[in-house]
Amino acid sequence: MTRRQRAMLKLAIWLGLAKSSFQQQKTVRFGDATTVTGGRIWSILTLLILALIWVVSSVYEWVNPIFWPPPSAVGEKLMTTVSEGYRYYSLWQHVGYSVFRVLAGVFFGCVVGIPLGFVMGLSTMCRGLFDPVVEFMRPIPPLALIPITIIWFGIGEESKIILLFLATVFIMTIAARSGVSGVKITKVHAAYTLGATRGQILRHVIMPNALPEIFTGVRTAMGVCWATVVAAELVAANVGVGFMIMSASKFMSTDLVVLGIIIIGLIGFGIEIGMRKLEDRLIPWKGRG
Repeated sequence: MTRRQRAMLKLAIWLGLAKSSFQQQKTVRFGDATTVTGGRIWSILTLLILALIWVVSSVYEWVNPIFWPPPSAVGEKLMTTVSEGYRYYSLWQHVGYSVFRVLAGVFFGCVVGIPLGFVMGLSTMCRGLFDPVVEFMRPIPPLALIPITIIWFGIGEESKIILLFLATVFIMTIAARSGVSGVKITKVHAAYTLGATRGQILRHVIMPNALPEIFTGVRTAMGVCWATVVAAELVAANVGVGFMIMSASKFMSTDLVVLGIIIIGLIGFGIEIGMRKLEDRLIPWKGRG
């Protein structure tokens, strides 16, 4: 096989048009998650269809441009915002503040939630103590906590990060607790039989088995925090993507509103892809028993 043929084969596998050698050896397809490829060709097709609908609807005025601007208007607004900024801040500063708030909230939520979930999964007393609080707070939407965080901590950065912390900590607690509870008891018995201590069991048995659930919790928390930070910036902020959208809506600047929506979606998608790549690298044993 020539170099060009190998490159074409890799491209076809990446697009989901061909199976890798590992997938070709599978005799059972339905029900085996490892046989499901990314199907990127279908993702590309979906994006092209959506872009075509947007262009056609703006050209033929099926959607009034006042309420849904054409791609050219959004592109021009992007160039203007990048070069001139918006409300005393550059576009990168608006994006940077929003990303920083999300990452800070998720970080502190993981620092508190993961150890809390572990002790709840390993200790009857700790589970009894913290379970009522976790189960009570878990169903409460983070948006409902915005007024109380503003009253207690004001409209500065502290209130936004604490709000995102509250949106994350209970998700991470439940994810870690679920990961610990899902460890197969046969693995624990086997480790004790080989003479492992409690610390070794925690490090080499419980932690590796809980990591897939923890990463799922982190990905979920990232999505929740993105929705929460935008809402928080709509209420009380002078910088951020949510603030930019809110300010633009007051002046009926729909092209900037759509631009902000696209930026939020692209950043959220990028974070999700990054988490998937990190999960594949750090947890290669996921789904293999």
